[in-house]
Amino acid sequence: MSAFDSGKTSLKDLLSEIVEGKLQLPDFQRGWVWDDEHIRSLLISIARSFPIGAVMLLETGGDARFQVRPVEGVSLPNGNKAERLILDGQQRLTSLTQVLKLLTPVTTQDANKREIKRYYYFDIEKALSGPVTLDEVIVGVPEDKVIRTNFGREVALDLSTPEKEYEKFFFPCSQVMASDEWEEGLMSKSPERFGRYMEFRKQILNEFRSYQVPIIELKKETSKEAVCLVFEKVNTGGVQLSVFELVTATYAADNFNLRRDWYGEGQDKGRHAKLAAKALLKDTASTDFLQGISLLHSSEVREQDIADGKTGKAVTPVSAKREHILQTPLAAYKKWADKLVQGFFEADQFLRLLGFHDPRFLPYRPQLVPLAAVLAKIGDRWLEPQIQSKLAQWFWCGVFGELYGSAAETRVALDFQELLKWFDDDAAPLPKTVIDAGFQATRLESMRSRTSAAYRGLYVLVQHNGAEDFFWKARMVDLDRNEKGIDIHHIFPRKWCEDAKISGRIFNSIINKTAISYRANRKIGGKAPSLYLQQVQTDKAVQLTDPAMDAILRTHFIEPTNLRADNFEAFFSARRSALLNLVESAMGKQAVHNGIGMGEQVADEAEDELEINGDEMEMGAAGGAA
Repeated sequence: MSAFDSGKTSLKDLLSEIVEGKLQLPDFQRGWVWDDEHIRSLLISIARSFPIGAVMLLETGGDARFQVRPVEGVSLPNGNKAERLILDGQQRLTSLTQVLKLLTPVTTQDANKREIKRYYYFDIEKALSGPVTLDEVIVGVPEDKVIRTNFGREVALDLSTPEKEYEKFFFPCSQVMASDEWEEGLMSKSPERFGRYMEFRKQILNEFRSYQVPIIELKKETSKEAVCLVFEKVNTGGVQLSVFELVTATYAADNFNLRRDWYGEGQDKGRHAKLAAKALLKDTASTDFLQGISLLHSSEVREQDIADGKTGKAVTPVSAKREHILQTPLAAYKKWADKLVQGFFEADQFLRLLGFHDPRFLPYRPQLVPLAAVLAKIGDRWLEPQIQSKLAQWFWCGVFGELYGSAAETRVALDFQELLKWFDDDAAPLPKTVIDAGFQATRLESMRSRTSAAYRGLYVLVQHNGAEDFFWKARMVDLDRNEKGIDIHHIFPRKWCEDAKISGRIFNSIINKTAISYRANRKIGGKAPSLYLQQVQTDKAVQLTDPAMDAILRTHFIEPTNLRADNFEAFFSARRSALLNLVESAMGKQAVHNGIGMGEQVADEAEDELEINGDEMEMGAAGGAA
């Protein structure tokens, strides 16, 4: 059986169905946006029997239930139910409805996108005079139906009464489909023009009244996912609907306002505001939340399917993909939403224990989805040392394996399932992310962009392991949290490296960078390390001995003797090894060594640092990695 029918329907019947409410819009359709020029072009196309494209409709009454609304400008009595919905053709049908069926002015836009109100008329004589330009045949007049020139001092055209319409011989487009009243008035006021008018009716009006619109109608048996996919494929606006918009329209059919639940209304805070109160969660998107709901719901359904003896494809997959989010019923959302909010709160606590305190440091937002969903299932059990250790290993493997960059929905679902099994059974297979994660030893040399997940992760790890400022003698993490102007700075300054003929591929890597305060930054400049260390230590506000300064340097995984000797190669080699050990410890895995050493070719990353006084400042006052 075919999933759709195709044929043609008269424009007159389509517009009648719209004003009667039989033909409406699914609420996920965006507003009507056509401007004055598009409207007039559409009208003249029909007048000349040009094709205006097919319209796609959906028969109501199936599983694809959406909140509906009338076409813009149409007022419907309560209880007037739609029989079909417009999936494609909204702009055209709305324009034609407002111009041809309604007596109110059309609210549209001029060429400068300014809102205007217009009534549309045919200049009858010009319409009968043969091919002419669009602007000469269709005339849009202001809301008072008077066109003025010379800054409003002179009247160029006045159509403010039917009598003036007959006098100027301008036909109102609102009478196109049924002109009996206007014809009677013309016969009464200007009978000498009636013959000419009848020619206009035959040549122009009859084209509208007999015009056939190609229709593709999806049957009510069409699934909701297919409807949404079809809509996006044919949507001439070219803007993909978000899954949140589609789910909002679906839940609205059951009188649940998802938008209000997420964003809140008035004094009532929505879930988004509650999450945003936690700094690390402020960028949580509605789609992230719906993915978490989908994971929790689909895993529950899967468990029941298995308990019921289902096998193979009959078993529901655990998924965070778009099509499965659209299948999530309202009852599931209501069941899991509060628990998932708590799961995100638990995720916030976990990330803080790892050293994160600002969302700009977070390597991957998508990784928070399985994390929050897992914690929604296990609650505060993650505080148990064994589970916390496993969770941390999985997290850092995702970061340094750089596995959550794009198209992560499949990984999200696998990690969610495999983490839960791993927590309950040490003999269970490792999560795929832990297995897949591999860190190339040479990756440190190519790690130059602050936007990369691995760069952000390593920045946080160094701070969390106790890095102290060269000048303030305080932990970097505390200075950063208190917005003391933390910068990422070259350890061997750029100028020094360039003078020493060291490649930018090498000295710009994270191995030669660390976080310091703006006060320490000023001391460094472009000087050799041996010189700027001495200047920092002897500053009257600092007064540090060599052993004390050496201890601070070691908190940054810097070997002091190499720095004091201005030995870049020894420094670079030693710090690369130290940072590599730090990454391996976090991942619980050995790095992959392929023999590429300092000075050889390494993978490029996009350089996006802001150069300031010959060096780059990458972190703002709050110290972010974005």
